[in-house]
Amino acid sequence: MIQGKFGEKGQLFFEIELITYDGLNLPVDTMLDTGFTGFLAINKQDLESLDWAYIGKETLRTAQGETLFKIYSGKLILNEQEYEIPVYAGDEITEVLLGSEWLKILPLVVNYQAGILTLG
Repeated sequence: MIQGKFGEKGQLFFEIELITYDGLNLPVDTMLDTGFTGFLAINKQDLESLDWAYIGKETLRTAQGETLFKIYSGKLILNEQEYEIPVYAGDEITEVLLGSEWLKILPLVVNYQAGILTLG
């Protein structure tokens, strides 16, 4: 189980580790976005240093309309476990986003009043 933190406007943040192609672990803060139905989304520019393999592209509906995303095979550590997942890369993404696909395999506990935020 990983502890999260609340943002100023109630956002849900969790720290994960992205694993580069060379095996280097990079800790990053991610924001849980339940409107995003994949596992992880990242800005294309941030993705370049990870050197992950390109696997295709897909058009998704976002708040800005339909957008074409490139998809990469990425590795990360979440809840002390390594995952290999499809990662969506786009120009308009300002935060590294965890999507709702995680909620199919990991329990989320959120209690703003008690200050409790956990995933896993």
